[in-house]
Amino acid sequence: MKVLVINCGSSSLKYQLIDMSNEEALAQGLVERIAMEGSILTQKVEGKDKYIVETPMKDHQVAIELVLKSLVDETHGVIKSMDEISSVGHRVVHGGEKYAASVVIDEEVLKNLQDLSKLAPLHNPANMTGIKACQEIMANTPMVAVFDTAFHQTMPQKAFMYPVPYKFYEEDHIRRYGFHGTSHKYVAGKVAECMNKDIKDLKIITCHIGNGVSVTAVEGGKSVDTTMGFTPLDGIMMGSRCGSIDPSIVTYLMTEKGYSAAEVDKILNKESGCLGVANLGTDFRDIRSAVEERNDSKALLVMDIYGYQIKKQIGAYAAAMGGVDGIVFTAGVGEHAPEIRIRSLNDMEFFGIELDEEKNENQNIGDGMEISKPNSKVKVFVIPTNEEVMIARETLELVK
Repeated sequence: MKVLVINCGSSSLKYQLIDMSNEEALAQGLVERIAMEGSILTQKVEGKDKYIVETPMKDHQVAIELVLKSLVDETHGVIKSMDEISSVGHRVVHGGEKYAASVVIDEEVLKNLQDLSKLAPLHNPANMTGIKACQEIMANTPMVAVFDTAFHQTMPQKAFMYPVPYKFYEEDHIRRYGFHGTSHKYVAGKVAECMNKDIKDLKIITCHIGNGVSVTAVEGGKSVDTTMGFTPLDGIMMGSRCGSIDPSIVTYLMTEKGYSAAEVDKILNKESGCLGVANLGTDFRDIRSAVEERNDSKALLVMDIYGYQIKKQIGAYAAAMGGVDGIVFTAGVGEHAPEIRIRSLNDMEFFGIELDEEKNENQNIGDGMEISKPNSKVKVFVIPTNEEVMIARETLELVK
């Protein structure tokens, strides 16, 4: 069976076609600048030249049509007809408290996703656009919504409740939800495989560090706490997001500096984090280059803040779980920035963590590798995440 995985943004669309007999990605691609000038599709297939199509795409439906056309293209495609696609798995960012697991999409699900859009106004509407576009073109193909928030629905109330008036939880569902759940679930499972142990017997801390950052405590295979909260703004400093700050900074900026609520929201979501501190963009490679080329003090500060905040969170979650057996780093920065990993774990020998610095510097991580010393009580891993495979697995399980 072949599952098409779709991840829609407001002006972009990532996709993979996965053969579930061996979980091999037959094709993967990216559509950029949808409904904008310069729309472009880039598709990669093993053993073939990169396929690039530059053509106007007025909306996501046109983009989906082009994706399907590219997959069945005689020269650049990988299937003979769309009938080979058994189902479609859609990444949906916010499922609220309504969805603790993936679900087959029907009209009721779409209505609920619309209601949940107020909790993720930047993400859920784009996800729904992709779903509706696929439904228009593939009306008889089963579709599944896989939620970023679902994995974290196992958190106990003491972890997800905010100490604000309880009526805000009852009336507006204000609570910690957590995100990146598909990634955290995948890499936690891979850690158990690497350690050759049942995940139910392990306490694992998963560090998803990309442009968005979240750290999760996984006990017995279940999320018991995570850093992202009501929205993906909470937690560790990110590419352009501030992470956790004193809430009074918001009211100060509004009352003393005259910013509107919308302006403060933009500052905290799009002008803070690495971008705000170093003013070098949100790509961590630019931060690294600034350190290597000119020892830039603000770029160094970004690295130090990053490492310090992750280190504190590792300590907090080890305390919350009463210990830790394994720590894993994943996503763009987590996989490719040894300077962040070493800052997150240095001077932690008292904690049972002994990092092998030579292994930590190795960029050839393949499907994953251990970077702790053989005698380290806590095992440390770098494992590439694969959210698409997790989405495909859950899709297949539901449509069987």
